[in-house]
Amino acid sequence: MSQKTWIDLRSDTVTKPTAGMRAAMAAAVVGDDVFSEDPTVNELEARVAALLGKETALFVPSGTMSNQLAIHCHTQPGDELFCDVNSHIIHYETGAPAALSGVMCRTFEGTQGVIDVPLMEGQVKGDADYTPRTRLVCLENTHNRGGGKIFPLETISRVASWARSQELAMHLDGARLWNASVATGILLATWAQHFDSVSVCFSKGLGAPVGSALCGTRSFIKKARRIRKMFGGGMRQVGILAAGALYALDHHVDRLAEDHAHAQQLAEAVRDIPGVSLGSPTVDTNLLFIQLAPHQGTAQQLADQLKEQGILALPTATQTIRFVTHLDVSSEQIAYTEKCLKRLLMA
Repeated sequence: MSQKTWIDLRSDTVTKPTAGMRAAMAAAVVGDDVFSEDPTVNELEARVAALLGKETALFVPSGTMSNQLAIHCHTQPGDELFCDVNSHIIHYETGAPAALSGVMCRTFEGTQGVIDVPLMEGQVKGDADYTPRTRLVCLENTHNRGGGKIFPLETISRVASWARSQELAMHLDGARLWNASVATGILLATWAQHFDSVSVCFSKGLGAPVGSALCGTRSFIKKARRIRKMFGGGMRQVGILAAGALYALDHHVDRLAEDHAHAQQLAEAVRDIPGVSLGSPTVDTNLLFIQLAPHQGTAQQLADQLKEQGILALPTATQTIRFVTHLDVSSEQIAYTEKCLKRLLMA
C-alpha cells in the first residue's frame, strides 16, 4: 500500500504542507535569524505575540525546546517545578528539565491533566538549605494525555492567583492552545494572560512542517534567545519555515473545528460498540483515546488490524489506542474508520 493511501490518525504531527503553504514557503523573504535579520521570522514573532497579548515571541524548532527554554529561564539548578503527572514535559521531553536545567519535577495527579490549587496547597518549598526551591508551575492546554482536555479557564485563573501569592512563575505548554481557543471561542490572549510565558506549536493542528514559538516579556525572551543558541536552536534563513507557520495562522486555525467534529463523530461510533469505552469521559477537541475490553484483544492487535485496512492509530498502553484527527483526514475517511472499528470490535 502506498503512503498516499494511509489514513493516518496516529498524531496531528503527521500532516503534510498544503500546496498553498508550500508556495508561501518557496516565496518567503529570508535573512539571518541569529542576527534577527529574517523579516519573515520577525513578522511571525510579532504576530504571535500580538495574538497572545505578550510583548514579544521567539521562533524555535520544536515545542520541547520552547518548554525547556521557559523552564531554564524561570529557574536555577536545584529548583523545583510543579506539573501534572501526565504532562508532556514529563513523558515526552526525555528528562530535559533535569538534564538541561538541573530542575526537579514535582508531579500531581490531576483529572485529565487538570491540576487545581488544593493539590498543590502546602507543597511549596522555600529557601531552607536542605530543600529544592519551588519556582514554577507548568500547565498544559489542551492536555495531550488527558485526551485533548481543555484546561478550564476559571481553574487556570485560580491556579495563577495562588501561584502569584506563592511567588511562583507560571508557564503554559500551549502546543494545542489553538484547539482550546477554537473549541471555546475564548481568545488566545485571554488564555495567555495568566502566564508569564506561553509556548504554542505550529506543526500539530495547524499543519506547518516545523516550529513553535515562546512568548513573554522582552527581557524574558532576550534571555530565552541566548539559551536557544546554547541549546543549538539558533537558525539562519529560517523564514522558509516561518512562512509555513504564517500561512497556517491565516488558513488553518478556524478549520480546527472540523477536526473536533471528526473526533466527536468517532467518539459516537465508539459509544455504540459493546465493551469499548472512551479513555476520557469527554472529547473536547481532536484527540480520542479508546479503551478496549480484555476479550477484544490488545491495542497493538487492533492497530495491526486497522493497518491492514489502511488506517494508522497509536497504541499508548496495553488496552488503550489513540486517534488524532487533523487537516489531512477527510469526513469520508472518518466514516470509513468508523465502519472498520465496528466491524473489527463487534465481530
